[in-house]
Amino acid sequence: MKERTPQLRWEARTQTPLLGLAVLFGLAYAVPIVAPDADPWVHRLCTHVEWLVWGAFALDYAVRLVLAPARWLFVRSHPLDLLAVLLPLVQPLRLLRLVSTLLLVGRRARMAPQITLTTYVAGAVVGLMMFGSLAVLHVERNAPDGNIKTLGDAVWWSFTTMTTVGYGDHAPTTGLGRVLAVGLMLSGIALLGVVTANIAAWFISRFDRDDAVERRQTELLEALTREVKELRAEVARLSPPAAAVPEQGGSATSPRS
Repeated sequence: MKERTPQLRWEARTQTPLLGLAVLFGLAYAVPIVAPDADPWVHRLCTHVEWLVWGAFALDYAVRLVLAPARWLFVRSHPLDLLAVLLPLVQPLRLLRLVSTLLLVGRRARMAPQITLTTYVAGAVVGLMMFGSLAVLHVERNAPDGNIKTLGDAVWWSFTTMTTVGYGDHAPTTGLGRVLAVGLMLSGIALLGVVTANIAAWFISRFDRDDAVERRQTELLEALTREVKELRAEVARLSPPAAAVPEQGGSATSPRS
Protein backbone atom coordinates (compact mmCIF):
# COMPACT_ATOMS: atom_id res chain seq x y z
CA MET A 1 0.00 0.00 0.00
CA LYS A 2 1.30 3.41 -0.90
CA GLU A 3 2.41 5.41 2.15
CA ARG A 4 0.22 8.39 2.93
CA THR A 5 1.67 11.89 2.70
CA PRO A 6 2.27 13.97 5.87
CA GLN A 7 -0.73 16.12 4.94
CA LEU A 8 -3.07 13.12 4.82
CA ARG A 9 -1.70 11.79 8.10
CA TRP A 10 -2.29 15.16 9.75
CA GLU A 11 -5.84 15.33 8.43
CA ALA A 12 -6.58 11.82 9.69
CA ARG A 13 -5.23 12.58 13.16
CA THR A 14 -7.02 15.91 13.59
CA GLN A 15 -10.37 14.93 12.06
CA THR A 16 -12.09 13.83 15.27
CA PRO A 17 -10.67 16.57 17.57
CA LEU A 18 -11.69 19.32 15.15
CA LEU A 19 -15.22 17.98 14.84
CA GLY A 20 -15.40 17.88 18.65
CA LEU A 21 -14.27 21.51 18.77
CA ALA A 22 -17.00 22.32 16.25
CA VAL A 23 -19.61 20.93 18.64
CA LEU A 24 -18.08 23.07 21.40
CA PHE A 25 -18.32 26.09 19.12
CA GLY A 26 -22.01 25.40 18.56
CA LEU A 27 -22.65 25.38 22.29
CA ALA A 28 -20.65 28.56 22.81
CA TYR A 29 -22.57 30.30 20.03
CA ALA A 30 -25.97 29.13 21.28
CA VAL A 31 -25.69 29.93 24.99
CA PRO A 32 -25.59 33.77 24.74
CA ILE A 33 -28.54 33.75 22.32
CA VAL A 34 -30.71 31.28 24.19
CA ALA A 35 -29.81 32.80 27.58
CA PRO A 36 -29.19 36.51 26.96
CA ASP A 37 -29.56 37.31 30.67
CA ALA A 38 -26.71 35.02 31.71
CA ASP A 39 -23.82 36.40 33.75
CA PRO A 40 -21.30 38.52 31.83
CA TRP A 41 -18.52 36.01 32.49
CA VAL A 42 -20.58 33.37 30.66
CA HIS A 43 -20.78 35.59 27.58
CA ARG A 44 -17.06 36.33 27.75
CA LEU A 45 -16.27 32.64 28.08
CA CYS A 46 -18.41 31.80 25.07
CA THR A 47 -16.68 34.51 23.03
CA HIS A 48 -13.27 33.14 23.97
CA VAL A 49 -14.35 29.62 23.06
CA GLU A 50 -15.58 30.82 19.65
CA TRP A 51 -12.25 32.48 18.91
CA LEU A 52 -10.38 29.44 20.22
CA VAL A 53 -12.24 27.08 17.90
CA TRP A 54 -11.80 29.39 14.94
CA GLY A 55 -8.08 29.63 15.80
CA ALA A 56 -7.81 25.84 15.88
CA PHE A 57 -9.29 25.56 12.39
CA ALA A 58 -7.07 28.41 11.17
CA LEU A 59 -4.03 26.59 12.57
CA ASP A 60 -5.20 23.40 10.89
CA TYR A 61 -5.33 25.24 7.55
CA ALA A 62 -1.83 26.65 8.09
CA VAL A 63 -0.38 23.23 8.95
CA ARG A 64 -2.02 21.59 5.94
CA LEU A 65 -0.66 24.38 3.77
CA VAL A 66 2.88 23.80 5.08
CA LEU A 67 2.60 20.03 4.64
CA ALA A 68 1.07 20.22 1.16
CA PRO A 69 3.41 18.99 -1.61
CA ALA A 70 2.37 21.94 -3.83
CA ARG A 71 1.38 24.90 -1.67
CA TRP A 72 0.11 27.17 -4.42
CA LEU A 73 -2.01 24.33 -5.79
CA PHE A 74 -3.38 23.76 -2.27
CA VAL A 75 -4.38 27.43 -1.98
CA ARG A 76 -6.05 27.41 -5.39
CA SER A 77 -7.91 24.16 -4.69
CA HIS A 78 -9.14 25.28 -1.23
CA PRO A 79 -10.43 28.86 -1.75
CA LEU A 80 -13.29 28.50 0.73
CA ASP A 81 -10.90 27.38 3.45
CA LEU A 82 -8.76 30.47 2.97
CA LEU A 83 -11.85 32.71 2.88
CA ALA A 84 -13.16 31.17 6.09
CA VAL A 85 -9.82 31.76 7.82
CA LEU A 86 -9.57 35.41 6.72
CA LEU A 87 -13.24 36.38 7.06
CA PRO A 88 -13.38 37.00 10.84
CA LEU A 89 -10.17 39.08 10.66
CA VAL A 90 -11.83 41.55 8.32
CA GLN A 91 -14.63 42.35 10.75
CA PRO A 92 -14.79 40.49 14.10
CA LEU A 93 -18.55 39.88 14.12
CA ARG A 94 -20.02 36.79 15.75
CA LEU A 95 -21.96 36.08 12.58
CA LEU A 96 -18.77 36.05 10.50
CA ARG A 97 -17.14 33.71 13.00
CA LEU A 98 -20.19 31.47 12.66
CA VAL A 99 -20.05 31.47 8.85
CA SER A 100 -16.31 30.86 8.73
CA THR A 101 -16.41 28.04 11.27
CA LEU A 102 -19.30 26.34 9.45
CA LEU A 103 -17.34 26.51 6.20
CA LEU A 104 -14.25 25.02 7.80
CA VAL A 105 -16.23 22.29 9.55
CA GLY A 106 -18.01 21.42 6.32
CA ARG A 107 -14.77 21.17 4.40
CA ARG A 108 -13.14 18.90 6.98
CA ALA A 109 -16.27 16.76 7.37
CA ARG A 110 -16.34 16.02 3.66
CA MET A 111 -12.74 14.77 3.88
CA ALA A 112 -13.70 12.07 6.38
CA PRO A 113 -13.91 8.74 4.51
CA GLN A 114 -16.24 7.23 7.09
CA ILE A 115 -18.88 9.91 6.60
CA THR A 116 -21.30 8.90 3.88
CA LEU A 117 -23.21 11.36 1.76
CA THR A 118 -26.48 10.71 3.58
CA THR A 119 -24.91 11.35 6.98
CA TYR A 120 -23.20 14.50 5.73
CA VAL A 121 -26.38 15.90 4.21
CA ALA A 122 -28.42 15.10 7.32
CA GLY A 123 -25.82 16.77 9.51
CA ALA A 124 -25.70 19.78 7.23
CA VAL A 125 -29.50 20.16 7.33
CA VAL A 126 -29.61 19.98 11.13
CA GLY A 127 -26.62 22.29 11.52
CA LEU A 128 -27.91 24.91 9.11
CA MET A 129 -31.35 24.87 10.69
CA MET A 130 -29.94 25.21 14.19
CA PHE A 131 -27.41 27.92 13.45
CA GLY A 132 -29.78 29.72 11.09
CA SER A 133 -32.39 29.84 13.85
CA LEU A 134 -29.90 31.14 16.39
CA ALA A 135 -28.46 33.73 14.01
CA VAL A 136 -31.82 35.14 12.93
CA LEU A 137 -33.04 35.21 16.53
CA HIS A 138 -29.92 37.12 17.56
CA VAL A 139 -30.47 39.63 14.77
CA GLU A 140 -34.26 39.98 14.88
CA ARG A 141 -35.01 39.71 18.59
CA ASN A 142 -34.53 43.44 19.29
CA ALA A 143 -35.74 44.73 15.91
CA PRO A 144 -38.58 47.27 16.36
CA ASP A 145 -40.82 45.70 13.73
CA GLY A 146 -39.51 42.15 14.04
CA ASN A 147 -41.83 39.22 14.68
CA ILE A 148 -39.18 36.58 15.44
CA LYS A 149 -38.90 36.95 19.19
CA THR A 150 -38.52 33.38 20.51
CA LEU A 151 -36.44 30.35 19.65
CA GLY A 152 -39.59 28.53 18.54
CA ASP A 153 -40.38 31.30 16.06
CA ALA A 154 -36.81 31.17 14.74
CA VAL A 155 -36.84 27.38 14.30
CA TRP A 156 -40.19 27.52 12.51
CA TRP A 157 -38.93 30.29 10.24
CA SER A 158 -35.74 28.34 9.46
CA PHE A 159 -37.69 25.20 8.62
CA THR A 160 -40.11 26.95 6.27
CA THR A 161 -37.28 28.91 4.69
CA MET A 162 -34.99 25.93 4.06
CA THR A 163 -37.83 23.95 2.52
CA THR A 164 -38.74 27.02 0.39
CA VAL A 165 -42.33 26.88 1.68
CA GLY A 166 -42.31 30.38 3.14
CA TYR A 167 -45.68 30.79 4.88
CA GLY A 168 -44.87 34.42 5.62
CA ASP A 169 -46.14 34.37 9.21
CA HIS A 170 -42.55 35.01 10.36
CA ALA A 171 -40.07 36.98 8.29
CA PRO A 172 -36.92 38.99 9.01
CA THR A 173 -37.21 42.77 8.86
CA THR A 174 -33.57 43.84 9.19
CA GLY A 175 -31.06 43.90 6.39
CA LEU A 176 -28.78 41.36 8.05
CA GLY A 177 -31.74 39.11 8.77
CA ARG A 178 -32.73 39.15 5.12
CA VAL A 179 -29.17 38.29 4.12
CA LEU A 180 -29.42 35.29 6.43
CA ALA A 181 -32.73 34.38 4.80
CA VAL A 182 -31.17 34.43 1.33
CA GLY A 183 -28.29 32.23 2.48
CA LEU A 184 -30.66 29.80 4.15
CA MET A 185 -32.87 29.61 1.07
CA LEU A 186 -29.95 28.92 -1.24
CA SER A 187 -28.57 26.32 1.17
CA GLY A 188 -31.96 24.64 1.42
CA ILE A 189 -32.33 24.45 -2.35
CA ALA A 190 -28.81 23.03 -2.70
CA LEU A 191 -29.34 20.41 -0.01
CA LEU A 192 -32.71 19.39 -1.43
CA GLY A 193 -31.03 19.02 -4.81
CA VAL A 194 -28.36 16.78 -3.27
CA VAL A 195 -31.01 14.66 -1.55
CA THR A 196 -33.03 14.34 -4.77
CA ALA A 197 -29.94 13.44 -6.79
CA ASN A 198 -28.90 10.90 -4.16
CA ILE A 199 -32.32 9.21 -4.22
CA ALA A 200 -32.35 9.18 -8.02
CA ALA A 201 -28.85 7.72 -8.11
CA TRP A 202 -29.92 5.00 -5.67
CA PHE A 203 -32.88 4.02 -7.85
CA ILE A 204 -30.74 4.03 -10.99
CA SER A 205 -28.07 1.87 -9.36
CA ARG A 206 -30.76 -0.51 -8.10
CA PHE A 207 -32.26 -0.82 -11.58
CA ASP A 208 -28.78 -1.33 -13.04
CA ARG A 209 -28.11 -4.14 -10.56
CA ASP A 210 -31.43 -5.79 -11.40
CA ASP A 211 -30.73 -5.48 -15.12
CA ALA A 212 -27.27 -6.94 -14.64
CA VAL A 213 -28.72 -9.92 -12.77
CA GLU A 214 -31.32 -10.49 -15.49
CA ARG A 215 -28.70 -10.22 -18.22
CA ARG A 216 -26.50 -12.70 -16.37
CA GLN A 217 -29.36 -15.14 -15.99
CA THR A 218 -30.22 -14.79 -19.68
CA GLU A 219 -26.61 -15.40 -20.68
CA LEU A 220 -26.44 -18.51 -18.48
CA LEU A 221 -29.70 -19.81 -19.95
CA GLU A 222 -28.47 -19.24 -23.51
CA ALA A 223 -25.14 -20.94 -22.71
CA LEU A 224 -26.99 -23.89 -21.20
CA THR A 225 -29.21 -24.13 -24.29
CA ARG A 226 -26.16 -24.15 -26.56
CA GLU A 227 -24.51 -26.86 -24.50
CA VAL A 228 -27.64 -29.03 -24.65
CA LYS A 229 -27.81 -28.64 -28.43
CA GLU A 230 -24.11 -29.49 -28.79
CA LEU A 231 -24.54 -32.51 -26.51
CA ARG A 232 -27.48 -33.78 -28.58
CA ALA A 233 -25.49 -33.33 -31.77
CA GLU A 234 -22.55 -35.22 -30.26
CA VAL A 235 -24.82 -38.07 -29.09
CA ALA A 236 -26.39 -38.29 -32.56
CA ARG A 237 -22.97 -38.40 -34.19
CA LEU A 238 -21.66 -41.15 -31.94
CA SER A 239 -24.79 -43.36 -32.10
CA PRO A 240 -24.61 -46.34 -34.63
CA PRO A 241 -26.98 -46.21 -37.61
CA ALA A 242 -30.24 -48.13 -37.19
CA ALA A 243 -30.49 -51.60 -38.99
CA ALA A 244 -32.58 -51.78 -42.13
CA VAL A 245 -35.96 -53.41 -41.60
CA PRO A 246 -37.36 -55.60 -44.55
CA GLU A 247 -40.67 -54.63 -45.98
CA GLN A 248 -43.70 -56.72 -45.05
CA GLY A 249 -44.93 -59.18 -47.68
CA GLY A 250 -41.59 -59.54 -49.30
CA SER A 251 -39.69 -62.85 -49.40
CA ALA A 252 -36.06 -63.23 -49.21
CA THR A 253 -34.72 -65.75 -51.78
CA SER A 254 -31.47 -67.31 -51.08
CA PRO A 255 -29.41 -68.71 -53.93
CA ARG A 256 -29.45 -72.42 -54.22
CA SER A 257 -26.30 -74.21 -53.82
